[in-house]
Amino acid sequence: MTIEFNCPNCGALIAFDSRHAGKRAKCLACGQKFLIPAQSFERPKKIEPERVKEEPVPGFYRAVAIDSWKIFANPRNATTLVFVTTVVCFRFFLAQACCLNHLASIIIWGWLFGFYLNVISRTAIDDDLLPEIDLGTSVTFLWYIIEPFFVFSYTLFLVELPFFIGLSLLHDSGVTFRNVWSDFDTPHLVLQVLSAGGLFLFPAAILTTAVGKDFTLLRPDYLLAPVCRAFVPYLITGALLAATCLVEMHTTQYTGADVAVTAQYLAINLLVQVLAIIAMRSIGLLYRHYGCYFRW
Repeated sequence: MTIEFNCPNCGALIAFDSRHAGKRAKCLACGQKFLIPAQSFERPKKIEPERVKEEPVPGFYRAVAIDSWKIFANPRNATTLVFVTTVVCFRFFLAQACCLNHLASIIIWGWLFGFYLNVISRTAIDDDLLPEIDLGTSVTFLWYIIEPFFVFSYTLFLVELPFFIGLSLLHDSGVTFRNVWSDFDTPHLVLQVLSAGGLFLFPAAILTTAVGKDFTLLRPDYLLAPVCRAFVPYLITGALLAATCLVEMHTTQYTGADVAVTAQYLAINLLVQVLAIIAMRSIGLLYRHYGCYFRW
């Protein structure tokens, strides 16, 4: 007597002789393992693969503190670094242009966000080279700007969602987005903690969207697992990203000042990109060395 049933994973039709009922078998179409049922078209029980216990890969601190600087001396990264420098200079000197400065900032930051995402994903797969430059065609170039803006902004929105919900609920208490950091009473403190907590989770979130490429993976349990189990490395990664943001907030674009002052302003803008590359690389290294803690 033949027992016919469908694969519990892909649905392919499978047939076995009844004497094999209860034994283990594997679908030839998808490789799913299961127990052969006793009756035809009874749903077979899946056999989950045995999980091999993984351990963190050592060397995270050296990779961040020492190896990160080697990418700036690698000749294979020269083209990418020159292009990034050119982009920063282009934005810097267009600051005095009446209308072009805003358009240039949007285009350049969109491209830089895409570059940062590529640095994270490329570092995560054990590659110490910077991503190659690909400007695409007129249509794809526009997409290379819009997509990274969306990914960064939507990821930030999701981690800050509890803050936004709390802000809307406490709006009647007189708390607004502008004055949330101006007082330290209970409503303000609650919102300050929610906002800081969201920013703290942002490195784990942007790593998830850069490598996992799926917003559904931005679940609290997925984000908190690597944060808790690799707390010190994650803290270093967050500190590097925070330092990059702080330096960027204090940059000044071209003002028409003398050569010495202009050179100083430009140097700070270039320093931001050095810090940003190291920060994004540290996020990728977090996955490379502690990928066993990421449940996805």
